[in-house]
Amino acid sequence: MAITREAGIGTIAVDAVSVLLDGRPVLRDVSVALTAPTIAVIGANGSGKSTFARMLNGLVTPSAGEVRVHGLDTVRDRATLRRRVGFVFTNPDAQILMPTPAEDLALSLRGRTKAEVAQRVRDTLAAHGLADHADVPASSLSGGQKQMLALASVLITEPQLIVADEPTTLLDLRNSRRIGDLLLAQQAQVLLVTHDLELAARCETAVLFEEGRVAAAGEPSAVIAAYRRACG
Repeated sequence: MAITREAGIGTIAVDAVSVLLDGRPVLRDVSVALTAPTIAVIGANGSGKSTFARMLNGLVTPSAGEVRVHGLDTVRDRATLRRRVGFVFTNPDAQILMPTPAEDLALSLRGRTKAEVAQRVRDTLAAHGLADHADVPASSLSGGQKQMLALASVLITEPQLIVADEPTTLLDLRNSRRIGDLLLAQQAQVLLVTHDLELAARCETAVLFEEGRVAAAGEPSAVIAAYRRACG
């Protein structure tokens, strides 16, 4: 079951973490503890925020330091972590693996009974406005529909933490708001990497990255103000 706000939100604990990719430092001595239900991660391109997000479900391994997500070490407990942390990519085409929306959602539920999968898929398609597109080619969906399908494929697994890496970047204003509203309404803890400062302001805490380091963390309005000052 997804963790509920009433039951409390787990801690994302990052301790003295550095990451080298192809010999280049991407994160530098990052330490932060995050417990808010909704978290915005902001900063310029290349500041390290996507690398930070990808550590949280084991897509990136720290070169030094330790990352624990809801008590799980992201290296030693990677298999368990992947079942509890859902990751939404910027481009849904990188995430949609099956020919149709119904098949793509069913893939997320592998290991369940046929009857359970069929019912969950029907319910999820209906809940996200995709019922009429269940069996059409996923490639024919609009950009907003594709991102909704990619997000639905994560939500259907009921993760404890949802990490979304710039999920609204490729969308128009209406679909950006729709995806943002859906993410911020989840019972799971949500961490959003975003350039949308209006969306970031709606979160309960924010983290600013600059040149691979945490430059500010805390109340979103203050962190956003620090970012604007840094941008001149």
